[in-house]
Amino acid sequence: MTTAKDSPPAAATARTSRWRRLAIDTRPLGNPAYRRLWIGHTVSHVGFQVTAVAVPVQVYDLTGSSFWVGALGVAALVPLIAFGLWGGAIADHMDRRRLLFVSSCVTWVSTLLLLIQAVLGLDALWLIMATVAVQSCGFAVSSPARGAIIPRLMRPEEVAAANTLNFTASQAGMLAGPLLAGVILARWHYAAAYALDAALFTVVLWAALRLPPIPPLEDRTGSPGLRSVVEGLRYLASQPVLLMSFVVDVIAMGVAMPRALFPEAAETRFGGGAGGEMAADGVASGAVGWLFAAIAIGSVLGGLMSGWIGRIHRQGVALVASIVVWGLAVAAAGLASSLWLAVVLLAVGGAADLVSAVFRQTILQTYAPDEMRGRLQGVFVVVVAGGPRLGDLRAGAVAAVAGATVSWVGGGLACAVLVVVASLCVPALLRYDTRTAGPADPAGR
Repeated sequence: MTTAKDSPPAAATARTSRWRRLAIDTRPLGNPAYRRLWIGHTVSHVGFQVTAVAVPVQVYDLTGSSFWVGALGVAALVPLIAFGLWGGAIADHMDRRRLLFVSSCVTWVSTLLLLIQAVLGLDALWLIMATVAVQSCGFAVSSPARGAIIPRLMRPEEVAAANTLNFTASQAGMLAGPLLAGVILARWHYAAAYALDAALFTVVLWAALRLPPIPPLEDRTGSPGLRSVVEGLRYLASQPVLLMSFVVDVIAMGVAMPRALFPEAAETRFGGGAGGEMAADGVASGAVGWLFAAIAIGSVLGGLMSGWIGRIHRQGVALVASIVVWGLAVAAAGLASSLWLAVVLLAVGGAADLVSAVFRQTILQTYAPDEMRGRLQGVFVVVVAGGPRLGDLRAGAVAAVAGATVSWVGGGLACAVLVVVASLCVPALLRYDTRTAGPADPAGR
């Protein structure tokens, strides 16, 4: 018989159990190889984000032109697409540990070049642009290699939790890195930002060296050239589940991403008022910072409360549902007249976006055969990097014709509708269930 004296401990135990089911699943960190890989990714990503802020600030300081700041995106995107696809093919033909280490060294050396040019005061725009392109090449090869390594380290039921830890760490870096960059650039020089990035990035090199060898499961003939890339794309086209996981991601980012509208919204909706021009500018500056941070804030909070993700078996339905929530949250934020309401709604969208990213990555890693994972991870990197940039282009173009509110709200609503229509037209994704599908065998069945 339970007495009143026994109740409080029992209630506390129940609350602890519920919290453990809700909190982020950290069990993959018990795997030493994955733990080192995660630590390397987490630490280095903070430095990577510091450089991501320092480079455009330096370019603007050199040129006084937003055009050249925008050109940095092109300098990074073109090699990212080309080397992302090729790097994925390489990851299917050679030891992935070695590939991760070599490509990470390329990224590290490019950071050292940024540091050297800043210390010497070269002030050469062409050198910065070329270094950014080289850095993008290294990132484009290392990313699919890292993604293809995870399912070789983890049991299939642990892959979702491992991906959640990775994405949460990335979003935390996207919050901490820019804040740290602001402090560094306000007190010191660009060289200090690049030096910090170079120092933190050595943790990735350590993590890659400490991984076990991860060669292809089968002997691979031929070279990882264009033919290998085409083979990967053909395989993707023949797999409706995988293909639709990419299609819905393009819809989510390309149709609904409102990032390009944040400066205008900060100035016209959240920065105006009767406080005078100086006050309005101050409010607008603070508003744009909160708008840009809101999605990442939601992603981090969503990651910390993601313990339930690993227990979801109908991952296709969950993926579509999370993108619908993303679209509707973005649309609602576009109608908000209060800055804080807009931030809260964007944070809800950010949490939904993290969930969709975890399910997309998990479906890819557990559904595709090992010999195709590198190439499909390459496509994943291209889609993840290119989708938001397409969203920026769409948002700006529609805003120029119909206004920022129509572009923002219309994009969110269109995303929610299109992702449902697309999934109904190709229902294989909605039928995907980890209990019946399981990981593909080496033959791709």
